[in-house]
Amino acid sequence: MSNEIYFSNNYRDLCEQHGTGAGFQFEFSCSRCADTWRSAFQPYTSGRAAGWADRVVGSAWGAFGRTGSEASSALGGLVGANWGPNKDKAFQKAIDDAKAHFNRCARCTSYVCGRCWNAAQGLCLNCAPDTAAEVAASQQRGLNDVASQRAYEVGGSQGAAYNVDRSTQLVCPQCSTETHGARFCPGCGHRLAQQDTCSSCQAVVPQGAAFCPDCGTRR
Repeated sequence: MSNEIYFSNNYRDLCEQHGTGAGFQFEFSCSRCADTWRSAFQPYTSGRAAGWADRVVGSAWGAFGRTGSEASSALGGLVGANWGPNKDKAFQKAIDDAKAHFNRCARCTSYVCGRCWNAAQGLCLNCAPDTAAEVAASQQRGLNDVASQRAYEVGGSQGAAYNVDRSTQLVCPQCSTETHGARFCPGCGHRLAQQDTCSSCQAVVPQGAAFCPDCGTRR
């Protein structure tokens, strides 16, 4: 081809070589937002004729015999030989048409649609973001940052009063329910992470013991 081909990475080939739908069509996409634009369908007459001939030969095999088959094969060879040059020509036309729908950024060389184009700067919105949009985004970031900092400070004051020495069990040993640090299991009511003490001498009694190990009082 004499002309340089652009859109090398952001187009999709929708061409069909054979059958009643034979023709050329290409889908181009914006490098920034991925929105697509399709070129106008360009029929491939030879491919359609070959598809028609295959149907005729197939239905009339008994009447035409090998002669009809050879004619169909010859037409198929012609379709294949003409496919490449015709496709290149159609692709070049599609590219020329696509240039009316896409803009090439002078900085990053990407092709973008009109919605992703900063016409005042001649650059895509990735390279030259819209000022009003950037201001609004910065305001929102500032709001989020300050609110997050204030929430962190509130959490810090609450954390200062949190009893970090108290023993906790995050999973109930009786029913395996998650406790989230509660004193009693929300699933079965089992008392969690609390040592039993003797009612007589207040000594710590091991879990499951029937008598106090210090004074012998029955539990």
